[in-house]
Amino acid sequence: MSGELLTAYFKENSLVKQHLDSYNKFIDNGLQTIVNRVGIIQPAVEGFELRFGQIRIEKPKIIEADGAQRAILPSEARLRNLTYAAPIFLEIVPVFNGVEKTMFSEVFIGELPVMIKSKLCYLDNMSEEELIAAGEDPADPGGYFIINGSERALTSIEDLAPNKIMCTREKDNTLITAKVFSTRFGFRARSVVERTNDGAMRVVFPASPKDLAFTATLRALGLEKKEDIMSVFSDDRNVKNDVLLNLEVDSVNKVTDRKTAIEYIGRKAAPGQAKDYQEKRAEILLDTYLLPHIGNTPADRIRKARYLCKMAEHASKVAYKEIPQDDKDHYANKRIKLAGDLMEDLFRYAFQFLVKDVSYQAGRADSRGRHLAVQTLVRPDALTDRIRYSMATGNWIAGQTGVSQLLDRTSYLSTVSHLRRIISPLSRKHPHFKARDLHGTHWGKLCPNESPEGPSCALVKNMSLLCEVSIGEDEKAVEEAIVKLGVKP
Repeated sequence: MSGELLTAYFKENSLVKQHLDSYNKFIDNGLQTIVNRVGIIQPAVEGFELRFGQIRIEKPKIIEADGAQRAILPSEARLRNLTYAAPIFLEIVPVFNGVEKTMFSEVFIGELPVMIKSKLCYLDNMSEEELIAAGEDPADPGGYFIINGSERALTSIEDLAPNKIMCTREKDNTLITAKVFSTRFGFRARSVVERTNDGAMRVVFPASPKDLAFTATLRALGLEKKEDIMSVFSDDRNVKNDVLLNLEVDSVNKVTDRKTAIEYIGRKAAPGQAKDYQEKRAEILLDTYLLPHIGNTPADRIRKARYLCKMAEHASKVAYKEIPQDDKDHYANKRIKLAGDLMEDLFRYAFQFLVKDVSYQAGRADSRGRHLAVQTLVRPDALTDRIRYSMATGNWIAGQTGVSQLLDRTSYLSTVSHLRRIISPLSRKHPHFKARDLHGTHWGKLCPNESPEGPSCALVKNMSLLCEVSIGEDEKAVEEAIVKLGVKP
């Protein structure tokens, strides 16, 4: 009976469904989101700017030596050592002194490697006979790329869940940290509220000054009065005591309102600088680097202050053993970056280079007195080369290595196993006993047996046979649904 169920399940679901769904989502939404985030280029040319519109991606093509363009199938790409990639076109509208010139607005900006059997691939929805005619194995699951003729798979990476408070005891129980990996549009900032054994709290985030007092940060964010700060916390006696103790620290630092709090942060962030510069620096730090997922405008500061209060309350409750500390190894606290997420990170990085290059080319053309035509300003190689380099070597952004790997073709099972592999970003050199342990929450998600021997034991895992990975949902839609059900924002 179980055999029949499995057969029925795999008729509907591919073994690499998670990669295909993730890549298709990237093609449908991810590309356009990245372009919209940039929106406009303003080169160093007076009265001239470039506006971005719709991005469009075609099916894989090849340009032969004589300039002829035609479709290419994966089997040909393998035989001729070519990259199976699709051309990307982007609407770029030049604006001269506020007037749009909409002539040939669509420009070829580069090529994107295409995942085999994704919606861009010619093999998608082909019958068994058509696949054989195209030189393919009908049983091949797809889910990998062909770069310079070699088949390469993107390995899924597990990581701690972003934008979620995790509270743990550290440094032999002398320090309690409530941390959030705050992530917004690819920018990730580790924001932490630390509580020492005597109840004093500090805020730590990227580029923040050392020993930044917790309540001073709240006042700088707009929770100025003592009553305002106390009202955000619950009526728990231990929590209130912690907050009162930290408010005493403010009187030592002579912080009484928002202005003195900004001055206090500015003095720590830029010692010895002019007062105006110190205040500006403090505001940039709070807006850009502290909890970016909540927002990066002055209007978001009060929400950031309330969020910090929730983190501090969590840390206090763990300190007084009212609630248990969070378990980093619980699989509900992990998220898996699939092929689509990894491609999105890479495309965002490469697209930023293209934008800088276009800006540079425009400035150069203007200084030489040339006509500013969009077609001549865009060099497609700027995008294509960066993506291809990462895919061919496995060197990803943020110093990650071994993300793109040569597909293991020893046998059919080894291929499928490779495409369902999950790697942990933790260092192989350290013991990490807790991270290598089999956890109860792996049940039904990860195989308890299949893992390499040696230093990467249990840091490299494999998905169990019927495990499915969802590709994520837009948070806005979920928030709107919750508000409709009567939850107050």
